[in-house]
Amino acid sequence: MQVPPTTWRCGRFLFDLTIRKRPIVMGILNATPDSFSDGGRFRSTADVISLAEVMIASGVDLIDIGGESTRPGAIPVSLQEELDRVMPVIEGLKNCGVPLSIDTYKAETMLQALEAGVDCVNDIWALRQQGALDAVLKSANCGIVLMHMQRDPLTMQFNPEYQNVVSEVMGFLGERANLLLSNGVEQNRIALDPGFGFGKSLEHNLEMLAKFDRFSELGYPVLAGISRKSMLGKITGKEVDQRLSPSIAAAIMAADRGAKIIRVHDVPDTVDALKLWEAVNA
Repeated sequence: MQVPPTTWRCGRFLFDLTIRKRPIVMGILNATPDSFSDGGRFRSTADVISLAEVMIASGVDLIDIGGESTRPGAIPVSLQEELDRVMPVIEGLKNCGVPLSIDTYKAETMLQALEAGVDCVNDIWALRQQGALDAVLKSANCGIVLMHMQRDPLTMQFNPEYQNVVSEVMGFLGERANLLLSNGVEQNRIALDPGFGFGKSLEHNLEMLAKFDRFSELGYPVLAGISRKSMLGKITGKEVDQRLSPSIAAAIMAADRGAKIIRVHDVPDTVDALKLWEAVNA
């Protein structure tokens, strides 16, 4: 078991991971017309930037910009279409005072986003796509989030199977992190995401949340991305735009179990909830 770092390097920024400090709040910024969570309400660059400004005013710590939906069954978009969606947003926010993350698995998008000033790469494929590893190795200090996914977005929810979901996800993430270490990436630049809803059944997701503290044994900050996901809808019966309460509950559960980064849609409410969590745990 590695000792987790006390900081997380994210490009120009260095986050404090002190044990009793509230987790980093990563706000989800969708520059897509087909996001499962907002139905494409924020389509223009100006609209997307305005949403980011609300997040910043609410105390967001990190903004995760995505130009391609990865919801179950999502159809991939071309490289050019993704770039057309995300690059104007990055340009508009690069001096906003908050670190930016690019949510992509495409190497060229990573390269252009990092060159434009993005601080972190968040990859659902954990750098398994062609050129992705080389892309992040070109950056001396970008943060890197490696996520576990079984199969791909088109097929990941077709009867996912595991003998032991926590152990298997940990094994995969440990291997991917070790690959980065072997290529000279510092431990405190790497974060891990077990991938709730990415090739997991409801039972798999609940087991991962119940045993979320296990993932910290790998020695890296762990990200919890449960906001508005279908697992919450299956339990509560709520539609995607009515899942604020269970999303906040899941964020607090993850924080209690060692999550250092919470990826969310509802930034103001989550920041307030985690401020209370931090005060109680001080």
